[in-house]
Amino acid sequence: MLHLRDIITFYTINSMIHNLDLSECPICSAIAPENLKALFQNMEYHLGTYTKGDTIARQNSKIKHLYILITGAVKTEMITENGGLLTIEVIKAPRPLASAFLFAQNNTFPVDVTATEESKIIKIPKEEVIKLFQKDANFLQRYLTYNSDITKFLSSKLEILTIKTIKGKLAHYLLEQLSTHQSTHPRSLTFTMDKNQTELSKYFGVTRPALARTLAAIQQEGAIKAQRNKITILNRTLLQNMLA
Repeated sequence: MLHLRDIITFYTINSMIHNLDLSECPICSAIAPENLKALFQNMEYHLGTYTKGDTIARQNSKIKHLYILITGAVKTEMITENGGLLTIEVIKAPRPLASAFLFAQNNTFPVDVTATEESKIIKIPKEEVIKLFQKDANFLQRYLTYNSDITKFLSSKLEILTIKTIKGKLAHYLLEQLSTHQSTHPRSLTFTMDKNQTELSKYFGVTRPALARTLAAIQQEGAIKAQRNKITILNRTLLQNMLA
């Protein structure tokens, strides 16, 4: 059962845009704040407000709007083959939601979207999004770039799901974290994981105790040194061998 707390009153974006800072939203980041106001002026949208635990969208429900999370945070989950829930991502404002699927032929939500805290979302009709593309090439470019990055993230998530063992999933994750870290710190082998063990266990779809045992085993084998969420890679080859 959906527990939506939508404010159904129809607004123009002009009545609210002065109170929003959408410049931090990935699809708007290339547009100057003063130009954002002009871009969204007089555009129609719905504003939805949600409390913690409210369902924002169900997996396989139709996507007719561009959803932009403007305050709060949500989690996305997918029902697995055995009926369990797999956490795909925790998203914090300001971010678009499922924007890559708005213009798909089968334009449905691939996941359940649930508020993890009090959140506000603006929902822009598909037709209005097309107008935004026509009004500002920077918006169109950022939209395409963001969705390409999301596709890369989903491909990585799918790759993790195909790895059968927890050790392999964790090794894959650690190697990815290292790669991301070294993009800005090329020689550093120490980084802080972007998820704690509870979040990581949900990300892999495994129990937290099982994840903790696997992390300890990888450390005992000499591949890593772990101090809470701080990881130092001691033997990259060992980690790569765990992917098989």
